[in-house]
Order: sequence, then structure tokens, then C-alpha cells
Amino acid sequence: MANPTAAMLVIGDEILSGRTRDANMHFLAGELTKHGIDLNEARFVRDDAAAIEAAVKALSQAYDHVFTSGGIGPTHDDITADAIAHAFGVGIGVRDDARALLEAHYEKTGHDLNAARLRMARIPDVATLIENPVSAAPGFTLGNVHVMAGVPAIFQAMVASVLPTLTGGAPLLSQTLRVERGEGDIAETLSLLAEAFDDLSIGCYPFQVNGVFGANVVVRGADGARVDAAITRLAKELEL
Repeated sequence: MANPTAAMLVIGDEILSGRTRDANMHFLAGELTKHGIDLNEARFVRDDAAAIEAAVKALSQAYDHVFTSGGIGPTHDDITADAIAHAFGVGIGVRDDARALLEAHYEKTGHDLNAARLRMARIPDVATLIENPVSAAPGFTLGNVHVMAGVPAIFQAMVASVLPTLTGGAPLLSQTLRVERGEGDIAETLSLLAEAFDDLSIGCYPFQVNGVFGANVVVRGADGARVDAAITRLAKELEL
């Protein structure tokens, strides 16, 4: 049986302008791989309600899970929650359960729960809260969409909260073979290998280090014996 599928939606003008480097997709991909969920697509959109809504609708229909990052903070440009509520046709407002979490957090830290911070308690009506052990402001799950903060430490904590609730498949295993030859020199060998092991993913990633051209060939699959066999055959054929 095929693994569940997933997509990621990264939201924020700061990402697309180059001001902030996204780290969340790399982290999520690794965690999903270990959990047996295949990350098949990633999209980046700016802080625009229509763009967020359109992307969420398309991705949630195409994949088993959608993970979003960004746009659920206290400022005026944090519009993700509203856009996703609109995409699913549900209401949104300050929820008592989310407000209680924020009240407890800010009372403990000695800060006021002002109007801006209260925006982070605006949650779609039927959504399930995602725990945030870092700063208390929750994410949420609505349908098959998991909505999380963009701050990497908080995003990672929320992923850790969500993944145990999801049914995964077979974790992907991988092995890498370093080949100090150009891609053109090994392309035919790799094509034949891919045909013989069509149940595996075989990727070729070129590099240049200190004037040496080469490629890292990465073989991925759920069956460790098959991965071993493919790497062994490749090494033999390339006389490594």
C-alpha cells in the first residue's frame, strides 16, 4: 500500500522577498520521511488572502495532508487563519480554549494579553488546536490542513505535536554512493538501474569540490534489501 501523501504551503512576503530564509520545509521533509508520509509538493505564497485560499483548496484536494507555515502571529499581515477558514467555509473568532492558553501564558510571563496578542486566539470554529509548548499560541488543524507558525522553533514543536496523531506508512530508507565522474558519464548506467529497480527512487546530484566533478547517487525506498541491492549493483558496474 502506498504511503500517505503531503504538501507544504509556506506563507509570507519575507520568504519570497529573500529577507528570510525558509528552514521549515527542510525540517518537515525529514520528519515526514521518518514517519512514512511522502512530501510530494511545496508551494510558496505571499501574504495575500486570495492566494492562500486558492493554494489551500488545491493542495487539500490533491494530497492526504497539507502543512502550512507562517501568518498566524499577532500583526496585521498575519491573515492565514482567516484565509483558511474562508477556504473551508467556516466561521472564525476568538475561541475560549485558545484564549485560556494565552491568558495562562501571559500571566505567567508577566505580559498583558493585549488586542494584538489576542489575535492569535482567533481559530476557525471547528478546528482542532495544535499544541505550542514554546510560546503557547496554538496552531490548528482544519480538515486535512495543519496550520503552524513560521518561527522555526515553534514550527518544529508543532510538527512534533501533530505527527503522532497521523497514520504513516513505511519510512523511506536511503543510501548514497559518491561517484567522482560527471553526470554524462554515468547517465546510461543510472537509466538501466532505474529500469531494473523501478520500485525505488534514484536521484543523481552533481557536485564540484576543489576542481573535482562528481555526483552523489542517492537510492531511496521502503525495502532495505532492495536499496542495498541497487547500491551494490551500481558500485559494481561503475567499478567503485
